[in-house]
Amino acid sequence: MSTFISENKKRFSFYAFKRNLYRDRYLYLLLAPMIIWIILFKYKPLYGLQIAFKDYNLYKGIAESPWVGLEHFKTFFTGPYFYRTIRNTFLLNLMILAFGFPAPIILALLLNEVKHLKFKSFVQTATYLPHFISSVIVAGIVINFLSPSTGVVNVIIERLGFERIYFLIKPELFRGIFVGMEIWQEAGFKSIVFLAALAGIDQQLYEAAKIDGANRFKQMLHVTIPGLLPTIMIMFIIQIGNLVTLSFEKIILLYNPSTYETADVLGSYVYRIGLVDAQYDLAAAVGLFETLVAFVLVVGANKLSKHLTKNSLW
Repeated sequence: MSTFISENKKRFSFYAFKRNLYRDRYLYLLLAPMIIWIILFKYKPLYGLQIAFKDYNLYKGIAESPWVGLEHFKTFFTGPYFYRTIRNTFLLNLMILAFGFPAPIILALLLNEVKHLKFKSFVQTATYLPHFISSVIVAGIVINFLSPSTGVVNVIIERLGFERIYFLIKPELFRGIFVGMEIWQEAGFKSIVFLAALAGIDQQLYEAAKIDGANRFKQMLHVTIPGLLPTIMIMFIIQIGNLVTLSFEKIILLYNPSTYETADVLGSYVYRIGLVDAQYDLAAAVGLFETLVAFVLVVGANKLSKHLTKNSLW
């Protein structure tokens, strides 16, 4: 009897699935390009990850190259660049987390308080624009601004009576420059998410707070920030997942051998050994290690958020 009921349920679910599929066929058609893109560019390359466990030979190909187990991981973990790249990656990301993560939240809170619509639109446009500029141009602007001969910053420093500073060859200044560039380029664009969350806060809560005698600051403290908290936690979890990844293109554009000590990260190391030195197998092993660490961090941050705030990605 139970087998009969189970088979009927399966048949019913299958027919319901077919009926829904036919009913929403145009929506699925719209979804198809994105699914094809994900399969081709996100899942198909996973096949190539096996070279991280092989002595990859370009002429033999992936399938014919011999297996070497965890040899490339050992080479990386015992190599001279392991500590340096790990340290720089985490330090840069922690600085971005400490200074770059609050920046769009603060910007969104400030924009939310602006009542002059034209001024608000101007500030929003001015802060969004850097996100759409190519990394090459952004790095070029930073290099020009900090140029020791014609850079605006050094011209001002000289006119104030100080000596010019060679910003981009000083290892101790690289992290500050990189974090500042990231905030300038991304804070405005990332604030869109928080502005959308602010728009969703119930206006009756503000009215109730006004009746209770709350001024603008107290309204922000007791209504706006609690309303933003779920969005902040979700964005924080995503940011934690990126704790071992960085925009290595900008690093490569800004760094030079004199700043490798503080600028070389996992991404730039993978670029050098993979594309410059043609050690594809070692580069794949480092890339896989980077991905696994990011996965563990996301899962850990998600569990922690679920435990502490009841908000999580899944």
